[in-house]
Amino acid sequence: MIIGRSPLRISLGGGGTDLPSYYREHGGFVIAAAITQYVHVTLHRTPFDELLIRYSQIERPARVEDVKHPIIREALLLTGVTQANIEITSMADIPAGTGLGSSGSFTTCLLKVLHKYKRHFIHPRELAEMACHIEIERLGEPVGKQDQYSAAFGGVTLFEFQKDDSVLARPVNASEDTLDQLQENLLMVPTGFRRSASAVLKEQDEKSRKRDSTMIDNLHAVKELGQRSLEAIESGNLAEFGRLLHVHWEHKKKRSALMSNPDIDRWYDLALANGALGGKLIGAGGGGFLLFYTERKAQLRRALREVGLSEVKLSFDYEGTKIL
Repeated sequence: MIIGRSPLRISLGGGGTDLPSYYREHGGFVIAAAITQYVHVTLHRTPFDELLIRYSQIERPARVEDVKHPIIREALLLTGVTQANIEITSMADIPAGTGLGSSGSFTTCLLKVLHKYKRHFIHPRELAEMACHIEIERLGEPVGKQDQYSAAFGGVTLFEFQKDDSVLARPVNASEDTLDQLQENLLMVPTGFRRSASAVLKEQDEKSRKRDSTMIDNLHAVKELGQRSLEAIESGNLAEFGRLLHVHWEHKKKRSALMSNPDIDRWYDLALANGALGGKLIGAGGGGFLLFYTERKAQLRRALREVGLSEVKLSFDYEGTKIL
């Protein structure tokens, strides 16, 4: 049996500028951190003349072309794994639709497992690009590239998305103490709302393609905030990073009426009143997890717990997508 593991991620700055509709015109800039919450994919041979595919549903197709799960079907076709006598199972520490990049993590993990099955080595960059190709080009999803790259590389990483579709990646140049303190001062809670990233990002994607000036200006500002956030982290000024996180959220809310709701706004205001310097919804928006930066974590944790929001422990993953 082959077992693969791929980390989920949180975006720390510049999120939204990794969509092709924006970066192909203006270039994108994202800081992302892989976290120790994972997607797992297993694969092994069976004695049966059918595929057995287990995720939230169970499929038993006779041919790869008949697989209903679009990512699994396209990954099998792209890698040339077309024999029927295999079983593929996926599991995740946190459900999909919660803003942590699970689709990109799943795609990179599945591709890593399929390459292991074929006894082929694949570099993290190639793995990320192949995952992006499946989701963006073959399936036409209006998503960005940060999820796949963060999952493949791991770590706290800067990604610059170039106009020619190339991606520059490097670790954030901060001290070990700074990264440990950043990890310690972040607090993440689930909102209980789930949504499809594609539904939220479709509006941004369409407006960017039409060169809507309000959307483009918003994304320009978010990219600049990402650059300032990188400077704050790398200089060890984490309080400034927390304040920039708040400004980032104010800009992000303007991108779509679907971005927030009265409950999320109320919880966010409560967090600011109880020690959070800033925060935002992780991912495309509309639901999922709220992420806060605080230097008064016990007070913030207590205030959020009193309104029914329980913390999900957060730490950084530095291994990326791997075979266990």
